[in-house]
Amino acid sequence: MAIARDLMHTGCTCVKSTQTAADAARLMAELDVGALPICGAEDDKLKGMVTDRDLVLNVMAAGEDPAMYTVDRLPQGHLVLADANEEVDITIAKMKEHQVSRVPVIDNGRLVGMIALADISHGMPEAVTGGLVESIRS
Repeated sequence: MAIARDLMHTGCTCVKSTQTAADAARLMAELDVGALPICGAEDDKLKGMVTDRDLVLNVMAAGEDPAMYTVDRLPQGHLVLADANEEVDITIAKMKEHQVSRVPVIDNGRLVGMIALADISHGMPEAVTGGLVESIRS
């Protein structure tokens, strides 16, 4: 059975908690991603996630100035994580339960990668991917 480390993509770039929504948006555009982990400015510890949807709903639509709104002000729910050594089935179950399409992967408390729906679709059978997509869209 595959483990999370087998499917994750490495080289995650964090947006620092003190950076602005505008910084996060530019970084997402540069990296061509729809979400970034938020890491502490001083300790590099994982603090949360910011998505393109967060930026639209909580910053732009709310009339906030993206150049002044720091990402640490974004509402953070329960952070769903995958352990690098857990079986992929467990990771997929977490994604289904919390209806998320991407999760940070940690190893010994350190961020080592991300698993996104695209990673699942490349590494797992079509039926598994379809089930995950269906549960996220519900």
